[in-house]
Amino acid sequence: MKSKSIKVDYLARVEGEGSLILKVKDGKIKDLKFKIFEPPRFFEAFLVGRKYTEAPDITARICGICPIAYQMSAVHAMERIAGVRIEGPIRDLRRLIYCGEWIESHVLHIYLLHAPDFLGYEDAIQIAKDYPEVVKKALELKKIGNDIVNLLGGREIHPINVRVGGFYSIPSKSEFLHLAERLKWARDASIETVRWASSLPFPDFEMDYEYVALRHPEEYPFNEGRLVSNHGLDIDISEFESNFFEEHVAHSNSLHSVNKKGEPYHVGPLARFNLNFDKLSPIAKEVAQDVNFIPPINNPFKSIIARAIETVYACDEAIRLIETIDWKTKPYVEFEVKEGIGWGCTEAPRGILYHRYKVNKEGLIESAKIVPPTAQNLKQIESDLYSFTTKYLNLSKDDLQWKLEQAIRNYDPCISCATHFLKLEIVEE
Repeated sequence: MKSKSIKVDYLARVEGEGSLILKVKDGKIKDLKFKIFEPPRFFEAFLVGRKYTEAPDITARICGICPIAYQMSAVHAMERIAGVRIEGPIRDLRRLIYCGEWIESHVLHIYLLHAPDFLGYEDAIQIAKDYPEVVKKALELKKIGNDIVNLLGGREIHPINVRVGGFYSIPSKSEFLHLAERLKWARDASIETVRWASSLPFPDFEMDYEYVALRHPEEYPFNEGRLVSNHGLDIDISEFESNFFEEHVAHSNSLHSVNKKGEPYHVGPLARFNLNFDKLSPIAKEVAQDVNFIPPINNPFKSIIARAIETVYACDEAIRLIETIDWKTKPYVEFEVKEGIGWGCTEAPRGILYHRYKVNKEGLIESAKIVPPTAQNLKQIESDLYSFTTKYLNLSKDDLQWKLEQAIRNYDPCISCATHFLKLEIVEE
């Protein structure tokens, strides 16, 4: 086999900077590295010495796409230290703002980042030239998610209304009623999205994943639950670091996460869907059954369908919450700071996001640990790339390059969170 090389200077439609190098000799893979060269951002170090009350606002700056996830994991960890459990309307409001984040993030990925891969377009701008109404619908769907975050969080990007114990203020119900009507349209549009996504062409490719996600006895998970897997894991959040470990790898500025066996695991929409299908709302479950998308689903390229179904769920749940929340509740719970260690783990759009803090008696943070979902998926992404290349090495250079880029985008990686474009080089010796 003659030597050849494939190089992509910029992998578009991901957030962050990195590169992929694949070396092939005599038809066999000799080396594969998904390199993250974006400089570390040191948020864990920034938190040391700051007041526990600052954690939600500081961590929100880690990601402009999923700031709510960082805020929710932070407040849950701090409340665990204080021995405070948030119930009732404040808990419901947290689910509502999470609905907004899921809607805007999932729709962004489905239509603007992932769809071009399936349709043969370079980007969503090219799609808009041929199908302007599709892109307009996507933007309106995304805007509804952003509007929920804006109204309840104080602004769309890096919200400022979330605090330990609840919210600084709560909008009136009347401010949300118009959103409820728009959400009914969004729910219908999301159902159409599921049906469209299920008709896309998917490569014949399945993996034997260990899926890890939160599971709650009564609801599809956002903020609370135990960590479970399809391999028998069932632990409290406080046991995360006894079951999952971060490793330094020479080729990446981002740590790689592994389970106790040193193996990769999979977090995100496919993991949540496979482990919590029974907790979907009736309408979300029905549309999944209509398109025959029933667990177990082990094709990572079909994650676009899982995201679409979760968008239906988020719209449906947001409508329910707006109609049932007691909007006259006090916005936060009073408590006194305590010395101790607290853990928080919530379901960001891309998967479980773990926080752990140690706080002293003055309420100052002494140590912080944050494990983003993309960092947890990096080793699994490399495993997918290896297996896919092994199976489809006979593809043309262009086709293989396209599919490898798509295989990475299956995870909607947020590389900045993990440590904004990817360089790809394939060399045959």
